[in-house]
Amino acid sequence: MTKLVIVESPTKAKTIRGFLPKEYQVKASMGHVRDLPASASEVPAKIKGEPWARLGVNVENDFEPHYVISRGKKKTVDELKKLLKDADELILATDEDREGESIGWHLSEVLNPKVPVRRMVFHEITREAIQEALNNTRNLDENLIRAQETRRILDRLVGYTVSPLLWKKIAPKLSAGRVQSVAVRLLVLRERERRAFKSGAYWDLKAFLNKRPDQPDHRFEAQLVSVGGVRVASGRDFDENTGKVAEGKEVLLLNQTEAEKLRDRLLNGDWRVAGIESREATRAPYPPFTTSTLQQEA
Repeated sequence: MTKLVIVESPTKAKTIRGFLPKEYQVKASMGHVRDLPASASEVPAKIKGEPWARLGVNVENDFEPHYVISRGKKKTVDELKKLLKDADELILATDEDREGESIGWHLSEVLNPKVPVRRMVFHEITREAIQEALNNTRNLDENLIRAQETRRILDRLVGYTVSPLLWKKIAPKLSAGRVQSVAVRLLVLRERERRAFKSGAYWDLKAFLNKRPDQPDHRFEAQLVSVGGVRVASGRDFDENTGKVAEGKEVLLLNQTEAEKLRDRLLNGDWRVAGIESREATRAPYPPFTTSTLQQEA
C-alpha cells in the first residue's frame, strides 16, 4: 500500500520522509494551492460578467467565495494529482492552525481523492511525534476552515474596496486592510488623546530611611501622604483635560517652595514607626509568552 503524505514546506517533507517506512511518499504543497483571484486575468470565465467578479466573492449570495488555483501552483497540483493516482490513502499533514487546516481542505477539494483521507497534526518533528500523529489522525476541522475562510473574505472585501478609495481621496499606493486599518485608527485615537492631554504640576516628598546605616538592606522608602489630615495631591487627582486638580478633590497641592519648606522642617524632626502591618501574598507565575505578549514585553 502506498500512502501520500502532504505537508506545507519541502524542509518538513524531507525530514518527515526519513521517519516513515518506504511505502509513505511525503510531498510539499508549498503553502496554499488555491485562493481568491489575484487579478482580473485569473477570474474564471463563468463569473467574468458579474459585478462582483473582481472581488472573487459573491456579495449577492451569502458572500460565497470563488477560488482558483494560485499562480505558479498548477505544476504542484498536477504533480500531487499524479502521485495520488498510485496512492491508497491521502494524509494531510499541514500545520495545526487555521491556515494549515484551510490548506488541507483546499488540497482535498483540488485533488478530489477517491481514497480515504486522514488529517494528521503534530507539534514537533521527531520520530516519536510523527508516529504518534499517524496513530491519532482525525477529520478536517470545519470550524477552523470556516474561520480562515471568513478572515480571507474580509481581507478581500476591505482591501479591494477601501484601498481604491484611499488612492482617490488621499494619496496613491495607500492600502487598507482588515487589521491594519483598525490598528491605524487606534493609533490615531491614542495620538489625539496624547495631544489633548493637559499636564499638571505638583510636588510630593519621599524619604529613604534606615535605622542601621551600615546595613543598606534595611533601607526603605517612605512617602508623605498627608499634612494636617489633608491628603497630599498626586497624579491621579488631576483632570487630564484641564491639567488642574479635578473638581471635588479635597487635597493639598504643593508647589516647589512649599515642598522645600516642608522638607526642611521634616529633616530636623524625629522619625518613628507608628505601626507595622504584615500579610501573606500569593502570586501565580505569569503564563508563557504568546506572540503578542512577547512583542509587548520587547
